[in-house]
Amino acid sequence: MTSIDAARKAAPIFPLVVKCDAIRIADERARDHVAREQLLDACFGEERFAKTCERLREGRLPARHLALIAKDKGVVVGTLRFWHVRAGDVDALLLGPLAVAPSHRERGLGGALMRTGLARARALGHKAVLLVGDEPYYNRFGFSRALAERLDLPGFYEPSRFLAHELVQGALAPAQGMVQASGCAAGMALSRAA
Repeated sequence: MTSIDAARKAAPIFPLVVKCDAIRIADERARDHVAREQLLDACFGEERFAKTCERLREGRLPARHLALIAKDKGVVVGTLRFWHVRAGDVDALLLGPLAVAPSHRERGLGGALMRTGLARARALGHKAVLLVGDEPYYNRFGFSRALAERLDLPGFYEPSRFLAHELVQGALAPAQGMVQASGCAAGMALSRAA
């Protein structure tokens, strides 16, 4: 058994609940689905279903232990998910969407979700993370355009917003070509939950 296999079998290898101010960050549960969808609608609207990254999430389950919910007094106020993808010939994660309720922005919750998610991904043995987003925001978490330059996404996107982060230095060095979904398929009822 490799150290990665041992880490994946350990229960748990990271805190199940992280506190940020009075807000709790924990694993997403099935009962959070409706509130999560309402939060995503409020933050991104229906156009979120037309985005290129949605094609990579569509009909898939998020990566295990990498679907997070932030709650303030039981109300969902933040969410972050990661998805399995292949970056050319390299296994990676696709981050997104990251969303924080307008009432809870500018309080560090997005950063807390990012740090928690990236720490979990690293602890679970993942080596690289991709996303489409604003480089000035995500740069502070180690994301850069340079690491994604030899990769492509299916469909339209702004290349300047396609970013990558190596959880293990050099993990994306051999990566080139099209990014493809590689995670577990979900039932049709779950395909819009992404």
